[in-house]
Amino acid sequence: MLNRYDFIYVFDVKDGNPNGDPDAGNLPRIDPETSQGLVSDVCIKRKIRNFVMLAKNNDDKYNIYIRERAVLNTIHKDAYIATGHGDLLENTKDNKRKGTAETADEAQAWLCKHYYDIRTFGAVMSTGVNCGQVRGPVQLTISRSVDPIDYQDLSVTRCAVATEEEAEKQSGDNRTMGRKAIVPYGLYVGHGFVSPFFAQKTGFSEDDLKLLWDSMKNMFEYDRSASRGEMSLRKLIIYKHESELGNAQAYELFDRLSIVKVTEGAPRSFKDYEIKLNLENLPQGVSIDSNSIV
Repeated sequence: MLNRYDFIYVFDVKDGNPNGDPDAGNLPRIDPETSQGLVSDVCIKRKIRNFVMLAKNNDDKYNIYIRERAVLNTIHKDAYIATGHGDLLENTKDNKRKGTAETADEAQAWLCKHYYDIRTFGAVMSTGVNCGQVRGPVQLTISRSVDPIDYQDLSVTRCAVATEEEAEKQSGDNRTMGRKAIVPYGLYVGHGFVSPFFAQKTGFSEDDLKLLWDSMKNMFEYDRSASRGEMSLRKLIIYKHESELGNAQAYELFDRLSIVKVTEGAPRSFKDYEIKLNLENLPQGVSIDSNSIV
């Protein structure tokens, strides 16, 4: 892959919690000064990983390193064994073995080849069985809502209890109270970058890039949940540079997107915004990639 890319993704949520904060009772993340909603890059990467697992069905080249219930040191051991260095794992205390720089590099190369999210986003693999660290070619920012959000904390009930003791205390009423926080509506914008230099180091290919775009287009379609409400990708604007170093500053390209609320009061749908993209006089060597949703 010989091109640099900068991209914008615009998505919305209706009556759901796009990314709860576990340190705040799983309430929607917000900027405390502006009240704009936030969605972490980790949240978006999780959805991309989930789509890849579905689309590739555990293909050997498209394994996922950061997945539910994964034991990372076990994966590191597999890399050492596959590269012929399994003997270094014997008689080690607490499975810790730094090995040599050469063996770690070989294990790292094997992991990049077999794990899509490592060669895409990078990973820290220096804990326990050391496979070093790798910076991925694809980097995402935290997404931020266009306008301030005002979440609602709803009470919910469940007509069942967990234990017989709870049932006895309620004399058979068997109801459990809970809370559910939602954002009535929020339109979010995030930015991303693809570096050809790091792609060469991890083996990130044109096929991997196409899978990334497909994953972003479909990441909400296969990740439905009542708690997340209705989430949809509305725009994916991909700027392609002819030069590996790039033909324009990323911020100049991002500033070409304008999103303005066109209704009075709080927005409650995508139609409450007007989105314009200025494609006139693009910098020489920059074009809109065909995978875009403009």
